[in-house]
Amino acid sequence: MEKTPLAMRKNIAIFGNTNAGKSSLFNALLGQEMSIVSEVSGTTTDPVIKAMELIPYGPVTLIDTAGLGDETVLGEKRMEKTRDILSRCDLVILVNDIMNIGRHFDFGKLPVIRVYTKCDIAGFDAVNAVRGKDKDAVFVSEYSESALAPLKEKMISELQKQERDDETLLGNILTEGSMVVLVIPIDAAAPKGRIIMPQVQTIRDCLDHGIKAVCVTPDRLKETLSELKTVDLVVTDSQAFAEVNEIIPPDARLTSFSMLLANQKGRIEQLIEGTRVIKDLKDGDEILMLEACTHSTTHDDIGKVKIPAMLQKKTGKKLNFTHLSGYDFPKDLSKYSLVIQCGGCMINKKAILNRLDVFDEQGIPVTNYGVVLAYLSGILDRASEIFLDNQNGII
Repeated sequence: MEKTPLAMRKNIAIFGNTNAGKSSLFNALLGQEMSIVSEVSGTTTDPVIKAMELIPYGPVTLIDTAGLGDETVLGEKRMEKTRDILSRCDLVILVNDIMNIGRHFDFGKLPVIRVYTKCDIAGFDAVNAVRGKDKDAVFVSEYSESALAPLKEKMISELQKQERDDETLLGNILTEGSMVVLVIPIDAAAPKGRIIMPQVQTIRDCLDHGIKAVCVTPDRLKETLSELKTVDLVVTDSQAFAEVNEIIPPDARLTSFSMLLANQKGRIEQLIEGTRVIKDLKDGDEILMLEACTHSTTHDDIGKVKIPAMLQKKTGKKLNFTHLSGYDFPKDLSKYSLVIQCGGCMINKKAILNRLDVFDEQGIPVTNYGVVLAYLSGILDRASEIFLDNQNGII
């Protein structure tokens, strides 16, 4: 459980008015004291995020948020962070003090489980009155394992409804027994003794779906291909696109780890469409580069060095680049001609989809590292063929 990346977990966020019992419920679900519990309003400030095992469903991320009715001096800033959590949330637990039910809060299309607390204090008649109006809710008087069992059952049920085959990277593209060659450069960005997250996830996905995988560095690719009878797909690090494209046969299918992630987590057609504006970029145009995680920058960093240099060389224009890391980005994107986001291996699918919705609503073209590198290498059609051919099912 502890090794499962946060990006691959469903996010469950606990919302509710101040002092409704959110943090007590959060601690009880975790089985440990992670959030401070107090009768003082506004005790929880920043969201508290913790990985947990929801048995028998599996690993999830549980988030405790600041109260919706926080009227303290910093309340509005806390509310901004609370609202931001919604952009990456898969399931909402709405906690209400049954004797002081909070005002309505719009959670959009997110599934919501309502929990009423302090039922022992309210009394039988008060609980029955609310139960009559809200039959699907969970009513708790204590936070014992048995008392929380109905809530956990509902959590698991809601999460299972969201499970689909498109959570896989390759399982809905290739059949069991297919052969995949994974091209993994070992460069300055590769962590010593390890490989990066998209490569790890792809290898695990191959194992999960009975797909045979051979891992090679670019300099061993030609030799490896000559030793294999058939290869159904070659997946490369985006930075090696041009080199790999020259080595593999013209009829071999090719894509990248980043494009696999884009297909799994978002709408890859939208990212491909975003590259169309590159040929029309002008001097002084603003480009927003979005990294989901923070990491030390090397001299050949893909987002801060390589892509900006390749874009300016391709267009012949002097472009202005803004680099942002983490979940946040400007609410007003009107000054940007293009957004280029990373592969998103460290954020969940819901966060990616919400980002794409924002860009679409504001009419801002968006692409990602893998797609733009395929475009700049002149092989986008080839690299995206496997996804566009497969829109109706397994190839």
